[in-house]
Amino acid sequence: MTITAESATVTVTDIPGLDPTPPFTPLGERSTGGVPLIELPSSHRALHLTRYADVHKVLTDPSFGRTETNVDDGPSFLPTTMPKELLLNLDAPHHARIRGFVAADYSSTATERLRPVLDRVLDEAVARLRSSGTPDLFRDLIDRVPVTVNCDFLGIPVEDIDYFRTSSRIVQIASHDDVPDLVEHFYRVYGYVDELVKGVRPVVTGGLIDRFRAQRDRAEPPLEDSELTGIFFGSLLGADQNIVSVLTKSLYVLLSAPALWQRLAAEPEIAPRLAEELIRLIPLGTISAFPRIAGRDVETSEGTVLTGDVVYPDAFAANRDPAVFAAPLTVDPDREPGKRHLQFGYGMHHCMGAALARMEIVSVLTRLAREFPGLVLDTDPAEVPWDHGTVLRRPTSLPVRW
Repeated sequence: MTITAESATVTVTDIPGLDPTPPFTPLGERSTGGVPLIELPSSHRALHLTRYADVHKVLTDPSFGRTETNVDDGPSFLPTTMPKELLLNLDAPHHARIRGFVAADYSSTATERLRPVLDRVLDEAVARLRSSGTPDLFRDLIDRVPVTVNCDFLGIPVEDIDYFRTSSRIVQIASHDDVPDLVEHFYRVYGYVDELVKGVRPVVTGGLIDRFRAQRDRAEPPLEDSELTGIFFGSLLGADQNIVSVLTKSLYVLLSAPALWQRLAAEPEIAPRLAEELIRLIPLGTISAFPRIAGRDVETSEGTVLTGDVVYPDAFAANRDPAVFAAPLTVDPDREPGKRHLQFGYGMHHCMGAALARMEIVSVLTRLAREFPGLVLDTDPAEVPWDHGTVLRRPTSLPVRW
């Protein structure tokens, strides 16, 4: 089948419901150092940095700490605290010790070994789509692929998916509406991972959990069970729910803007560039980073961040900075290479699953473009249902036809 791509400029503002309502309140005031202030859901005031250079400076400066925010009544977007062992809550030097232990296994080279697994899972998903009387891209493919690949990666029995998956979704939504229910689901998942690490539940031999338990003394001092649980809890959620969210919204954008899908169908080789554009523009949930506390005075384009200030480095806004990205709201697969977007973070807290996410997203886009060049959304984009949450925000159904 020959596909002729339309030429059209598509911006994120053309896509219904894509951008979230910010979970903070602009105060119309400035800090002592002159930086705009917002109010967090926790009622704390925070300095709001939105320019690329300023956000990059904060993300790469280890003096901006996360640990002090993850405390009772601390400045946060979340309705409750998280275990201190999670990588996203660790500061130097503890973070470097854990990161050094896991880095090689989450690298591009290491995750590439999962490609045969990904290809097999995609084969099964494409077959489900083709055989479905009411094909739904979310139900039949997107919601199945990352979790299955991640189970193989970590060495988790696929039979366990039904046990933890519903709870992991609720954890990522992180709703303020029913905190006791959220905490119950959180510790259902966290306790499950803890039992895998301690050998209470079986793991697959040769998977990452099995190997890390055996190699824990590579770190100095050796990793404790709680630290391994923190690593794998983050990986269980991030390499499943986070990838599902970005992948779902990426395909929602492409199918809501037929010119983009037609371009991809005509040139599947643009998938890596197109995926990078979509990742740059699409917020994971309603937030793009977690607050930090300044450990020293730092000059920014907006003013001075003072020691002790709570700072929200808004990567979502920075990724749309016109000083860095020309026509920043345009989805442009031909964009000239430039500065790297900040969607995966930067510096110490750069997402350890970035390589895996890129591989899966690019593979899915490429495969679907080749298998279903005539793919269209079988509903009005404005009628697509969504999950709305702090870390997880995405469509819950993408009915399609071809």
